[in-house]
Amino acid sequence: MPNIALLIEYDGTNYAGWQFQPNAISIQEAIEKALQNIYKTKVSVVSAGRTDAGVHSYGQVANFKVENNPIPIKKIPKAINSLLYPDIRILNANYVPDDFNARYSAIAREYIYKISTKFSVFERNFCHFIPFKIDIDKLFEISAIFVGSFNFTSFSKNNPDTKSYICNVEKSFWEKIDNYHYFFTIKANRFIYGMVRTIIGTMIDYARGYKSKEIIVEALNNLSRNNISALAPASGLYLNKIYYPNEIFFNNKQLMNYEHH
Repeated sequence: MPNIALLIEYDGTNYAGWQFQPNAISIQEAIEKALQNIYKTKVSVVSAGRTDAGVHSYGQVANFKVENNPIPIKKIPKAINSLLYPDIRILNANYVPDDFNARYSAIAREYIYKISTKFSVFERNFCHFIPFKIDIDKLFEISAIFVGSFNFTSFSKNNPDTKSYICNVEKSFWEKIDNYHYFFTIKANRFIYGMVRTIIGTMIDYARGYKSKEIIVEALNNLSRNNISALAPASGLYLNKIYYPNEIFFNNKQLMNYEHH
């Protein structure tokens, strides 16, 4: 039974997140409906990350299995895209080993978060506008404390399905894009529910002078949600890349240069 991986880009504005929802349209549902139309049978898609409502993706990875695939692998993206709205695009497709699972085979995930200190109606769904004064130097400084292996209970939302809150963060840094835009990159072996947006909210609170560095460091150790910061809006968050032990997609068309977005 062929196992096929997809590289997916999407604007999450009009969707209830990746995962299927009974009363709202999701990215998963849209793709599965397209696949069902193509293969004339029910197809289940497994993703590397279950992004929340309003969250975007440059490089979501998902896989599905079908009894047989009469479509040349290079033509699968075009076939699926012809049945999707233009806010979801399949960028690439490839055969993967039978035991490949987009979620469990991944060894790391990378997110980008975008903020702007200047409001634009054209960016309101894709960048978090900061309407108050923040200390950019403090924003850049505080990001480094999240690098390492920590229990992120204090930087997440409670989820009964989460068995462990320990994540190993490899990268956590901000970049200045221009006079108004700043992008945050975070890479870890895994993320838990609400973790990235809570970390963003915490860093913004620090840059505003609402929280001290000592309180944030203490939160990494006390495993309490009593002093948790508000989650940053989903609109600024992008699932950027999924890492696997071996390259999955060749001639990868994924755009990784920030200036193109």
